[in-house]
Formats: sequence, structure tokens, C-alpha cells
Amino acid sequence: MTSRRAFLGLSLVGCASVLPAAAFAQSPGMSRATAYAFSFQGLDGKEIRLADHAGKPILIVNVASLCGYTPQYTGLQQLQERYGPRGLLIIGVPSNDFGGQEPGGAEEINHTTHRYGVSFPIAAKVPVRGATAHPFYRWAAIEKPFDLPRWNFHKYVVGRDGQLAGSFATAIEPMDARVIAAIAKELKPD
Repeated sequence: MTSRRAFLGLSLVGCASVLPAAAFAQSPGMSRATAYAFSFQGLDGKEIRLADHAGKPILIVNVASLCGYTPQYTGLQQLQERYGPRGLLIIGVPSNDFGGQEPGGAEEINHTTHRYGVSFPIAAKVPVRGATAHPFYRWAAIEKPFDLPRWNFHKYVVGRDGQLAGSFATAIEPMDARVIAAIAKELKPD
């Protein structure tokens, strides 16, 4: 009988053609792939490379403009203002995967983010689940197979080591004590 980890490892091999080669690179101190292997195309056209933020916590959230949870942008911005100066990077990742709640393009997404005063980077719209999901989300599904996004505003905390340090379901607000604790644990002391 094959273990779940072995099965997932074989599944990852099957994804080799769609994941960046860097996801499989092993350095002497690294036992497995990290989030630093991935990047997002920004809504503004600039690349958001996670490797540029190595050693700092990253909060990656799949977002949508027409969702009942869209007001969570306010809490995400509060996290940005509180912890951004200490190194936290928040990336909003628009996706139309859940309920068709991000149907528009960059202009509509920008309108929503401006309405909420968002100052953190927003990625270009991508799928976050299934075979066509962005490579980061396929990697996260292997790392935390029981903590997959089931709706908009699912939150992943990437720790200073590039591994997933936390995963929070949609209904957990950005300013929830559990999210703050996971981020604070990954921040370097003042």
C-alpha cells in the first residue's frame, strides 16, 4: 500500500511539465521545493517574484471583486499597514474559480482594489484550483492537501523558510487572532 506522501510525490512528478524547473531544484540545505520557486504576473504587468522576498513572511490570498467576502480587502489592508513595514508581503490573487465572482479584467479589478484602498500587490487573474491552477496553488495543494481554497479569500501564510506556515479558510477574517499569530511568528523581531 502506498503512502499518501508517496502518492502526492508521484502526482508532483506528473506535474513536472507544468511546474517551473526551479520548483524541483534541491540545494544542500533544502529538503523540498519552497514557495520561492514561484512568481505571479502582476496586474500592473510587473513580475512578483516570491524569491525576492525570501526570509520574510508572505500572505497569499485568492480574491474576487463580486464576492460577499470582498470586504476582507479592508482587513488585508490593515495587515499591510501593520506588518508591511516589518517585512510582510501580501499578494492578492484574483480568480474567477468560485461562483464566477471575478468576471472582469484588470480595469474592474483595479476599481475594486482602489475602492478598498489596497496598497499591496495584486496579481493578474489566474485559476487557483484544478489542472490549470497557477503553479503556486498546485504546489500548495501538494503541501497542504486538506487546506485547499474552497472559495474566494482563502489565505496561505508562507513562512520565512519558504514553506507554508498556515492556511486559513475564507470565513476567517484577515485580522483574526489566528492569522495575526501565524504572521507574527514569521516576522523577524523588531
